[in-house]
Amino acid sequence: MTILKMTPEAEASGLTAEIYEADRRSLGYVPSHTQAMSLNPEAYLAWESLTRAISSSLGLRRYELVTLAAAQAIGSSHCRLAHGKKTLTIIDEEQLRAIARDFHDAGLPEAEVAMMDYAVKLSADAAAMTDTDAQQLRDVGFSDREIADITMAAAARNFFSRALLALAVDTDVPEGISDELHDALLAPLVRVDAPRTGGAAGA
Repeated sequence: MTILKMTPEAEASGLTAEIYEADRRSLGYVPSHTQAMSLNPEAYLAWESLTRAISSSLGLRRYELVTLAAAQAIGSSHCRLAHGKKTLTIIDEEQLRAIARDFHDAGLPEAEVAMMDYAVKLSADAAAMTDTDAQQLRDVGFSDREIADITMAAAARNFFSRALLALAVDTDVPEGISDELHDALLAPLVRVDAPRTGGAAGA
């Protein structure tokens, strides 16, 4: 439990009240992570602007898959659950459970597996990355802008997830997450010695 004294909903004003209201409209409640990070509401809004710019360029599906991979590598229950719920709007639960358990064996296209491997490596040991890692993304068809977007999506998730972990913010379980999906999203990362690509046959 965080030691931060967060602003109660009834006492929120100004930008903080606007941030809370946006979450109530979209989620039906104000998550703990919103309350913690909106202690600096200007920074929180800048963060939201950044992620919108990245996701609109990269595409929602790719953005969410990169986010899920990065959050799993970091060990962020907050972001795995929150973005698992968001991903349900674009991927059915059966496949999402498979992705959550091991995205290498979830029938994803080769390019999506490659970008998720890249997000995992960035989140686990960015200092060990070289041009070879970016070249692997280029080799499966990503443009230079897409490679930059994938990198920024994973790096942005590191910022937010690690801040929540460092502050010991409570983890919220969104409504609409089944027990099976909950368990899959919180499963440990399946690590491989070398990136496996190939996805589904014919993908």
